[in-house]
This record gives sequence, structure tokens and C-alpha cells, in this order.
Amino acid sequence: MSRESKIIRILLSIAAVLLFILLAMGAYLLFSRPDFTMQDLSGEPSSSEQTDVPAEPVPEPEPEPESEPAPEPEPVPEPEPEPEPEPEPEPDPEPEPEPEPEPVIPPEQLEAAIAEADLLAAGYDYPAARVLLQELEGWETDPQITARLEEYDAAEAALKPYPNMSTITHVFFHSLIADNARAFDGDSDSVGYNMYMTTISEFEAILEILYKKGYVLVSPYDVAYEVTNEDGSVSFRYGEILLPEGKTPFMMSQDDVNYYGYMIGSTDGMNEIPARPDPTGDGFAHRIIIGEDGLPTCEYMQPDGTVVTGDYDLVPILNRFIAEHPDFSYRGARAILAFTGYEGVLGYRTKPSYETALGSEAYAAEVEAAAFVADTLRQQGWDIASHSYGHINYGDRGAERVAADADKWEATVEPILGETDILIYPHGSDIEGLVPYTFNNAKFAALYEDGFRYYFTVDSSVYFHDLGDVYFRGGRRNLDGYRMWHHPYMLEDLYAIEDVWDPDRPTPVASIG
Repeated sequence: MSRESKIIRILLSIAAVLLFILLAMGAYLLFSRPDFTMQDLSGEPSSSEQTDVPAEPVPEPEPEPESEPAPEPEPVPEPEPEPEPEPEPEPDPEPEPEPEPEPVIPPEQLEAAIAEADLLAAGYDYPAARVLLQELEGWETDPQITARLEEYDAAEAALKPYPNMSTITHVFFHSLIADNARAFDGDSDSVGYNMYMTTISEFEAILEILYKKGYVLVSPYDVAYEVTNEDGSVSFRYGEILLPEGKTPFMMSQDDVNYYGYMIGSTDGMNEIPARPDPTGDGFAHRIIIGEDGLPTCEYMQPDGTVVTGDYDLVPILNRFIAEHPDFSYRGARAILAFTGYEGVLGYRTKPSYETALGSEAYAAEVEAAAFVADTLRQQGWDIASHSYGHINYGDRGAERVAADADKWEATVEPILGETDILIYPHGSDIEGLVPYTFNNAKFAALYEDGFRYYFTVDSSVYFHDLGDVYFRGGRRNLDGYRMWHHPYMLEDLYAIEDVWDPDRPTPVASIG
């Protein structure tokens, strides 16, 4: 194809494109007219134009007011996002239960408990006093109790261990003379009473002086005790006694708390017929009973034969004194009471051979009553000891005789009084002198086998202690007419004789032997 032909072809193509554009634009303008109808496309006249009658000129329609452009559609508001569901409100916390009211200790109960605790504290038993108060419900918030506990703590902190345990003295008495005129009536027994007995007025004076000098009564179990070692063996050691500065511990015992027939009536009771009190008695109590107040007291027959109860011997007198002076007793300690068995115990006719004379029912009643008194005494701090069954001299008798007597006490007296490991030698007669005990001593072996661990003699020294491997032995000082008359200097550490001596006591006091 020639060059010219190509140019012509190109021009024709351009013209065709331009024509197409013009036609498209015309069509767009035509169709976009608001009065456009399809007749405009066909070119046929309307029905009015086809009649011969000339048609009235049709007025041109007033131009319709330009319609307001359709309002733009309001934008559809976007749906508001659904609000996140509010978290369900947490349920109101359950109201905390109102605290229960602090328990209030009833006033009477509080008063009684504080009084009892104060009594324990007065006797230096602060641990027991604390326990008693802290057992009360609500004690923590009670101002009286907390104040008391602070007082106890301060007082206990001031206590000191007694430094000289091996120097603790031990005093003892027999039955106290309640009626001097009857005891010192000049008969054959009055000489012995004057030597070995102490009157009630003397005993009370001794207690007052000991108290003023700072003495405090302790138990032998406070002084020394048995311990079990790691290897299973046993040994004795001194205890620890905590007292205020200036206080001095001491032990006390009473021998023959039996009320023998010769002291209370006209028969001695050494045969198979039990002795009973009668108006001819020598002015001693004849039995210990438990009074309506729960405390031990004594029965006493007056010269007219009437029986009264009261402070006619050591037990109730010492109890009364301690009640008035609770700091005279260390943690409730009382004296050791020593008993034989050959006329019964505590004034009850419990020797087994008496059953025939009394009858089984009456004898059983005697045993039951004695056991009740003994149990009450133990509960109230008194220690029970054997004084042998027949009051025989253990130092002079052979091992077989000593063993037989100890066995008889164990068989006939122990079931009434209860077990004991304390032996107070009759007549103060030791089985070995000053030599330490060993199991090579047959008497010691027999007594140890019977359960005795504490052994007490009579000794004029201020103190005598023998702390053995398996026992404790100590001396005791007799505060009676004989000692006061013949050896007053031996008692100077305790009291001056003139401050104690009963003017009713006959003089001179007989010598021993």
C-alpha cells in the first residue's frame, strides 16, 4: 500500500471516531431533556396535528418549576455500636458478722477465781495462779485479770533460788497437849509428856516466831527428788526452791498421829480390844475428822465426857496459821504426818485384829473413815510417812525383823493411807549411823525394796543431809520439853526459849535414860 493510501485510511478512521463521539453526545443531550418523549424519536405528528382543522395553538406549557433537586438521602447513620454490656454489679459483700460480744466473766466467778489465784501467788506458786486465771473464758480482755497477771510476773521475777539446799533444817513434834492440867497431873505418864510433847500455846508461839524470822514451810519433795537418767538408772538431786530475798525454807513433821489409847482414855489398845476415849484421858485430841468446811479438824473429849471439835492438835492449828499467813507455806506445803499401825491410824481403830471385837461392819466403817481423812489430807498438801508398824527400834533390830515390820506396815496400813516413800525412823534410830547407805546393808536393801526413798532420823544438829545416789536422808530436831530445857542453845537459830516456854510446864524436865 502506498504512503498516501495509509494516510487516507488513518484520516477516515479519525473521522469515524469523531462522528461516533458527536452522535453519542447528541443522544446524551436528547435523553437528558426533561420533556423528552418517544415521539420525538419517530417524528409522527400527534393526534391533534392529523385533523384538517387547524389546531389551536397549544400554549407552551409553562415551564414546570425546576424541581428542587431531590435531597440527598440522609446518610444512614451508622448503627451505634451496641454498648458493651455493663458488667453485672458485683453483689454487695455480705456484711461481716458483727463480732460476738467479748465474754463477760460473771462477777462472782471472777471474784472467786482472783481470790484463789491470789492465795496461790501468796504461796509463791505463780505458775498455778496464772493457769487458774487463764482457764476463764475471756480472761484476755478482762482488766482485773491482766493487771493481776502483770503483778504475778513482777513478783515472780523477784524470786531467787535458795542457795543452800543442803542446810535446810527439819523440826518435828508429837501430839500437842490441849489441856495442860490433864497432861501434867503428876501421874506416871506426865513425865513423858513433859519430855516429849509440846503444848498448843508453845506450838503457836513457835509458828509466830518462825514466820517473823522469814521461815517458809516446804515439802521434802521440794528439797530433793528422784530423777530417771537417760540410761534408765535413777539418781537423787536437790530441787530448786524460789523464794524472795531473806526467806528461809524449813521442813516439819509430826510423829505418831495415831492417838494411842493411853493418851485418850483408860486402856492402851495394844491388845485385841480397841481403845476408846473417856473422861480420864490426858488432855489430847482423840481423832482427826473432816469438818463441814472440808478441812481437817480434831475431836476432843472434855473432862465431863462431852465431845467437841476444833483446833486441838497440829493439823488444824497449822492449817489455820497458813490460812492467815499464806506466805508461810511454799506452794501449798504442809507437814509430814508419820503413822504406826499397831493401834490404828488417825484415831480410827483400823488394826486388822480389831475386827473381831468391833464386828465386820463397824470395822469396815472405821477403815473407810480413816481412808477418807487420809485422802483429804493428801489432797490438801500433807505428806504421809511410815513410822514403822510396831514402833520398834530399827537401829537395834536385825534385818529380818526390820523387813517383817516394814512389810506389815505395807500390808495393813498402806491400803488405808496410800503408798508412801517416806520413812521416819521410830525413836529416831537410824540403821547405819552417819555412813552412807549401800545395798550391802540388808536393812536398807529391804526398806528400799519396800519403796522407801526418803529416810529421816532424829538429830540435834541444825541440819543433817545425806543426798545418796538413790535416796535422801535427813536429820530432824525435836522442839519439845526435853530439848528446850536441856539444850536451849541448840535452838537459838529458831527462837529464844523464854519467848516460847509454857509456864504450866513442870520443871525440871527429866533427862533421858
